[in-house]
Amino acid sequence: MKFFYCFWFLFLPALVFSQNSGQAVVSDTAAAYFSKTITEKDLQKHLFKLASAEMEGRKTATKGQKKAALYLTNEMKRIGLKPANPKNKKNPYLQPFKVVISGWFYSLHGGVTENNREKLPIAETENVVGWIEGTDKKDEYIIISGHYDHEGVQGGKIYFGADDNGSGTSTILEIAEAFMLAQKAGFSPRRSIVFLLVSAEEVGLLGSRYYADFEPLFPLEKTIVDLNIDMIGRIDKTYEKKKNENYVYLIGSDKVSTELDSLQKAVNDKYTKIILDYTYNDPSHPEMLYYRSDHYNFAKKNIPIIFYFSGLHADYHQPTDTPEKIRYAKMSKIGQLIFLTAWELANKEQRLRIDKTDRN
Repeated sequence: MKFFYCFWFLFLPALVFSQNSGQAVVSDTAAAYFSKTITEKDLQKHLFKLASAEMEGRKTATKGQKKAALYLTNEMKRIGLKPANPKNKKNPYLQPFKVVISGWFYSLHGGVTENNREKLPIAETENVVGWIEGTDKKDEYIIISGHYDHEGVQGGKIYFGADDNGSGTSTILEIAEAFMLAQKAGFSPRRSIVFLLVSAEEVGLLGSRYYADFEPLFPLEKTIVDLNIDMIGRIDKTYEKKKNENYVYLIGSDKVSTELDSLQKAVNDKYTKIILDYTYNDPSHPEMLYYRSDHYNFAKKNIPIIFYFSGLHADYHQPTDTPEKIRYAKMSKIGQLIFLTAWELANKEQRLRIDKTDRN
């Protein structure tokens, strides 16, 4: 990826920009250029690390999850993201929170009554959060989210969690680096962009719930969108039969703001031309996926969301969900689509219109 940054200036004549409030408003050419820094090679590097035996399946509040959090912290530092939680002096990229564990059941520490709390084991886990400060609209925020926890070790077998959700986690790191490369080249986003990697999704969406309900590190009333990435690295039976991996399922893009859905379609038509499949967006679909990933805790707050997803497969929540099965070309193209969507949202003049309050 560094190759792109080192030689960006060779393409400067094509990167037309104008001035707005003393800051560069970048052209479509620049957006397309920096999206191409999201590569199969870099995604593969991250994913083989996150879904390695060393990470022990990244189960919430375990040694493996904390190793993953350290890796993500170090990557955010390397990329140059600002830490989002300066009050945590030990590691300002981490947002720690406590979970109560009772057998297979987990809950947030704050959600348990005092009488019961003393009788149940309490463990600490962490969200990992970095951000890029915007320019003239820096007090408005775009969140790009995904969970990095998985199922851990069960029956002596590691549940590697490559697709779920090493794929989303790796993609967020690449999107963050693409935005940082753009900023270093003089193309800062107008709005600030927050990269939120949450824990405890597999045990009840608890990391995103903690952020949204108890400790938002950036004001929710100034948060204009959450783009959530969960399982984008494989192909499901429907598209396997079609022999076509050029698709992504969109969930929730029209549930709070129909403008967001229109914007997403326009960005895709202009740049990536991926099949946008709305199968799981149907509220009557039996999988009810709209309620099953971290975007939902933002949608409940009337924040527009998109959940990006590639479908279920036989290795879902199995020890066979391993990184060599990931389709990295597909993953990079979806990552580019999300980057370009975030770019458009970061630089548009007006924030999204909220025109729907019925989430069903």
